[in-house]
Amino acid sequence: MSERRFDIVLFGATGFTGELVAEYLAKHGPRALRWALAGRNQEKLEGVRRRLAAIESSVADMPILIADGLDRASLEALVPQAKVVCTTVGPYMKYGAELAAACARHGTHYCDLTGEVPFMRASIDANDEAAKASGARIVHACGFDSIPSDLGVHMVWDHAKRIHGRPLAWAKSFVGPTKGSASGGTIASMIAIMELVSKDPDARRLVLDPHALDPRRDERRRERTKRAGIHFDRDAGAWVGPFFMAAVNAPVVRRSDALLDHAYGASFRYTEEMRFGRGARGFAKAYGFLSGLGALMGAASVPVTRSLLVKTLLPKPGEGPSRAAIESGFFRWKILARTEPDGAGAEVALEARIEAKGDPGYGATARMLGEAALALALDEAELPRRAGVLTPATAMGMVLVERLRRAGMVFEVRDAG
Repeated sequence: MSERRFDIVLFGATGFTGELVAEYLAKHGPRALRWALAGRNQEKLEGVRRRLAAIESSVADMPILIADGLDRASLEALVPQAKVVCTTVGPYMKYGAELAAACARHGTHYCDLTGEVPFMRASIDANDEAAKASGARIVHACGFDSIPSDLGVHMVWDHAKRIHGRPLAWAKSFVGPTKGSASGGTIASMIAIMELVSKDPDARRLVLDPHALDPRRDERRRERTKRAGIHFDRDAGAWVGPFFMAAVNAPVVRRSDALLDHAYGASFRYTEEMRFGRGARGFAKAYGFLSGLGALMGAASVPVTRSLLVKTLLPKPGEGPSRAAIESGFFRWKILARTEPDGAGAEVALEARIEAKGDPGYGATARMLGEAALALALDEAELPRRAGVLTPATAMGMVLVERLRRAGMVFEVRDAG
């Protein structure tokens, strides 16, 4: 690793989110960071480099590498040059498989923004053993999907273990309030998944399986979960309802627990929902939001209306909100948890909050992915000694939590009584 030409290669730097990550690394990476921009189009990459140089002059001569996610030969030339490949090129089911496999073969660490459960499952099956053999950390879901969930629960467990010497009985994540918008790339990934599950019953079962990412799906320990609609949660003290990204985040959290030999707790349970507030107003907000989301998902599930959405109503890959909108965005996340009881039957209630400024899918995600790449590239000695297809929690754990705290995100946990 120390002899490789680059610490980080950012693949997909000409995309909307990719350029935000490039800007983050230019502003916040150490001056000695050896990194490069990579993608298919030389001219567009040179344009990104010029815009970055206006922010940080030291990157004016940054190297540019040309590669295509569908061209194995070009990836074979690119991947061995890097300690870490950080990619924003989705949908990952279409463009990510060859890159992840090349990193696993060559012992190159890898991080991405995917929220595509079928892609992650395929990557586990195809790359886990090769990555273990080469020493590579292949880390999916390093953005808003699924760092708040995965690192948040990991932080709560770490606190329970260090302070109280006990694992967790359960944890509940509550999302909200948030201000932001879905990126064109995120929507393209969602549409790709909708198309896949409409044609493939196995993929449909996978997407609906809360244990889809367990290390060995035939040996998993099933958690009994109920898919509830709008209801009042007494622990949260608010009306809550389904969070559409829970189908991605919850399997990632469960994979972390499984990779840690179920250290979170012998019968650990996890749920993730949106929080809308108290009283009639909270119920009305929940009902209105979920009705709109249901209509959108219903339209996306039908080929004719899905095509109409893609062509006329939804942002395209490479498009995104204005800088003012990105900067005014934010997200707030709360996790409530209980430890397993002690010998006298007493439990400890825990409460955590994870917050960030910046549109969740753009500004905050660029920060999370950027810091994940920096952790993989620069913090090798401090990271857990683990390789394979991992999660943010199992690959970087509290090292990444501390990085994100220093980068301005809130990761706090306390005893709640």
